[in-house]
Parts: sequence; structure tokens; C-alpha cells
Amino acid sequence: MKAFVFPGQGAQFVGMGKDLYENNAMAKELFDKANEVLGFKITDIMFNGTDEELKQTKVTQPAVFLHSVISALCMGDAFQPDMVAGHSLGEFSALTAAGALSFEDGLKLVHARALAMQKACEIAPGTMAAVIGLPDETIEQVCKEVSTEGNVVIPANYNCPGQLVISGNEDAINTACEKLKEAGARRALPLPVSGAFHSPLMQPAKDELQAAIEKTEIHAPKCPVYQNVDAKPHTDAAEIKANLIAQLTSSVRWTASVQNMIADGADDFTECGPGKALQGMIGRIDKSVAAHGIE
Repeated sequence: MKAFVFPGQGAQFVGMGKDLYENNAMAKELFDKANEVLGFKITDIMFNGTDEELKQTKVTQPAVFLHSVISALCMGDAFQPDMVAGHSLGEFSALTAAGALSFEDGLKLVHARALAMQKACEIAPGTMAAVIGLPDETIEQVCKEVSTEGNVVIPANYNCPGQLVISGNEDAINTACEKLKEAGARRALPLPVSGAFHSPLMQPAKDELQAAIEKTEIHAPKCPVYQNVDAKPHTDAAEIKANLIAQLTSSVRWTASVQNMIADGADDFTECGPGKALQGMIGRIDKSVAAHGIE
């Protein structure tokens, strides 16, 4: 069975999508429509901008979404998913490619999400750190021990066995990193991010995005979407909406999502979008399945 997966923030690179724009009429039409919807020429930044410009959350998220969704849609009949999933931001790409969101609504929500997250970072500054080489349970325990009211750290991204990202207040992250190294982590490194994504510090963004999601029409997707919040397959529009709202302050359960997709029959994973991060994670979760980019 075929699974299609969509990457999150961090996969972006200057030049992304340019070949699609120049060589595919449908892609050109969708990119031009995106410029109109966003009210600025995101294509200029994606194709010819600087790393610095592309790294701004308000640009990065729509850029990765556009590259991912347009790549999938331009596959035509080759895009026949039995199931889809996306990592964090990628969940919006997955839902759009699977028909649960219209292209325009998906893009508007991603833009709203990016602006809300940017604002939340200013209200409640925080950071994230990658932890390599420890069991999830050890990391969960350390986070619990370190967290106090007003100084929290939680597991944010369960990427694959032995690789987990934690998120929270800077002090709590630094203390947790020290304790995790003492516990035997190969690496516990703060990441160059502007906020504590997928943690309670994103509550202001969640409140803001909730209003936008509630106003948006969500349809039943053409195949199950495995959502980050519970790693389970969903086709019910109301459930999809509730999970999308919860996503910003909840952990990304990527390892469990991939394991559940494989248990449900997925043996061929195609990553739609920039980079190869998800292919690498899937390979570390289960070596017996095929994981590749768009051929």
C-alpha cells in the first residue's frame, strides 16, 4: 500500500519549486494563485531569495506547504495515496493534497498559523533542543523532573527511535540538556529556532488559529490522514478539525504515526516536498519498507 508523507519547517531551501514553476503549467498557475492569496510574491523569495528571508516563519511555512502540495498535485494519476501523514506543518499539506482542504483554504490556514506562531514566540519566548541516543521514556522522565510552573520543557517531536526534540522555556531546556547528557544522551543540543513549538508556550497561537480553523470548511479526505496528535487515521471532518486545533500545543507523534501506517499495510512511502528528512526517519523506524522522494 502507498503512503505519501509531507515534511515540516526546516526542509526549505532557496530555489525550491522553481523547476516546477518553469516546466509545469498547473504548478505555475498554483504558484501565481498563491502570490495573490498571500498578498506578496512568495515565489520571488522561494526561487531567488536569501536563506535569511526564507527562514522567517511567515515565509517558511507557506513555502514548504506550497512546494509539498504542488509537487503532489503535479504527479497527476501517480498520486494515488492509500493513506497520508505530515510532520507538524506537513499535516496541513497532507490534508490539502488528500482533498480535506481546498488549496486556497490550506494556504490561508498555513499563513495564519505562521503569523500566530511568530506572535506567540514574541509573547512567550522559548526554544527547542534535539536529543540523540536515549529512550523516549528517559527523556519524558527528565522533562517531568525539570518542569515547574512557568518553566516547562516537554517532548515535542517523537521523530524516530533515538531521536526526539524537546521544547519549552530556555532555562528549562538548558537544565534538561545537562541532565540528559548525564543520563547518557549522545547529543542534547539547542536548535536555532525562534520559539517553543508544540509546547504549552504556543497557547496564544493555538487560540488564534482555532478561530481560523473553525471558520474553514473541512471535507472528508480521499484516504485516511494519520494525525500528529494521536498518530491514528482520521477521515471524519469534525475529528480532523479538533486534532488540527490541538496540534500546536501537543507533541508530534511521528514514530507512532509511521508504525501505525505500516501496521495498516503501508509498505511504500513517498515524501512530497523539499528535503529527505522524513525518508531518513522512516528508514530508522522500520528498515523493511521503501521510502523515497517523488520519482
